[in-house]
Amino acid sequence: MLPRSMKTSGVELPGVGPREVPLIGYRPLQPDVDGHKDQLWKENENREADHTQGEPSPMKTTWYCPLDLSTVSEMEEDGIIYTVVVKQGHISPAGLQSTASRSQHVKAGTEEKLVLHLLHSFSMGDSSFISIFLSTYRSFTSTQRVLDILIDRLGNPPGESNSNTRQMFNKAVCTVFSTWLSDYPEDFRSLNDPSCLLRLAPLLPTDTSGAEIKGRLLRIAEELSEKTLLSGSLSDPTKGVTSPDPSEFDATSILGFPSSVIAEQLTRIETDLFLKLVPYHCLGSLWSQRDKKGREGACWSVRATIKQFNRLANAVTASCLWNTALKSQQRARLLEKWISVAEACRSRKNFSSLYAILSALQSNPIHRLRKTWQETDREAVRRYEELSDIFSEKDNYSQSRELLKEEGTSKCSNLDTKINNRRFTGSCAQGTVPYLGIFLRDLTMLDTAVKDRLENGFINFDKRRREFEVIAQIRLLQSSCRNSIFRTDETFVQWYHSVPTLREEESYKLSNQIEAPGEPSPGRGLNPTVIITQCPDALSAVANTTMDADGIFDFPSPVNHLLSRLYKACD
Repeated sequence: MLPRSMKTSGVELPGVGPREVPLIGYRPLQPDVDGHKDQLWKENENREADHTQGEPSPMKTTWYCPLDLSTVSEMEEDGIIYTVVVKQGHISPAGLQSTASRSQHVKAGTEEKLVLHLLHSFSMGDSSFISIFLSTYRSFTSTQRVLDILIDRLGNPPGESNSNTRQMFNKAVCTVFSTWLSDYPEDFRSLNDPSCLLRLAPLLPTDTSGAEIKGRLLRIAEELSEKTLLSGSLSDPTKGVTSPDPSEFDATSILGFPSSVIAEQLTRIETDLFLKLVPYHCLGSLWSQRDKKGREGACWSVRATIKQFNRLANAVTASCLWNTALKSQQRARLLEKWISVAEACRSRKNFSSLYAILSALQSNPIHRLRKTWQETDREAVRRYEELSDIFSEKDNYSQSRELLKEEGTSKCSNLDTKINNRRFTGSCAQGTVPYLGIFLRDLTMLDTAVKDRLENGFINFDKRRREFEVIAQIRLLQSSCRNSIFRTDETFVQWYHSVPTLREEESYKLSNQIEAPGEPSPGRGLNPTVIITQCPDALSAVANTTMDADGIFDFPSPVNHLLSRLYKACD
């Protein structure tokens, strides 16, 4: 009979009372309906008979209690709420219990207390706080405000000048500003004037680390001063740049480039943009506000990625539609070329260019060309459909996410088994360039599903921790791209920049000239949703989606584990 305090997880057992302790599993060892005893029960019965006397027990149970006896509680101090986790030590065979471990991290707090916690987080065992704060603070405060709070605190440091308290404080100050300058130097360069940095520099510690940080801040202050003086005399960088002449565009010349060369050049462009991406620009609270008045230049690094995505999709569309005099067989060769390029991008783990190409081929002006698709090689169409499955919206882009997990830090691409038997020529990019729309979607949905503040008005920092898990995934992928080496093919670059821009109505017009409207479209009826190219509509739709925040991510990743991987990747 089990103790009355044993929880049975919904299984009714004789003699069991209140359900307080979790019972992980149990197995009744009794005769089955045919009168034959279970083999395991027989073995146990015989084993018991060797050591005990009398009638065997009518039921024997194997049960397991969880070893994790941690307790979680909350503790509120002046302006800040902590989540406290106490893990009990395991009891040894000798009956001795090891000392319990205690850790705590910030759950919520006021703006001022969250900023000041930057200087106390390490001593309190909240080692991930600095990275999370610096990645997400722009969603609830500004760089100027954070610096003002820190300057006030540095003006009144704790303890005597040579005390342990002062030394620990100075070490924390150097850690915060060293991390900030290394990871987000643009925060300081985006200040309106250098006065804040000039106030901060004299307050820094005077040791070697403090002197180095002081020198970096003063150099940025000097740059800001020069920028202010020259702001009225700078010329427009786009002045004198001429647009390509559409009459000189040769759509079919793309056939002269090997697919491996095209994919390598596209991956070179995408990798350069991805490395320049500022991850916090993807935060839902920032990205969703990008089109509001006064925020015209916000999230510029994400906009640059979108611009490249649109340019490539336009190049695919224009090359397939521009010359309306081509025969169906000739146009089919263009489709086959871009399918081959898409496959080569897949081998280089360039998912951004891959999706841009597929989106263009799935767009209605090209998708409706029934005669052209009928002339396209069946094997090429089959490969095209396999590649399209990667970006299926089924289960929240589960296949795309799985590929990012598998290949995000691998040296070369692990192709799907369906296309593993085909060989690709050319070099393989060392890093993975993701389709950014998935991260934008996750962060936008998280921003919509989780409140920014608690009922008492405190900033919900747990939300920032969850946002950081997504941002850390982006940073890990960026670290995998830093060693990529590419050659530049000037001939292809020249062709790529010569492609005329087609507006949506122009694409439809050209498509209708090639094949008259009214004829049914072939194939399996692809209906593409190009999230990244139509951000205002798609992301506003996401904002109206009702979803539990716990169901947003298919691959939860503990913050400290991500941080350790980031630090290893950066070494």
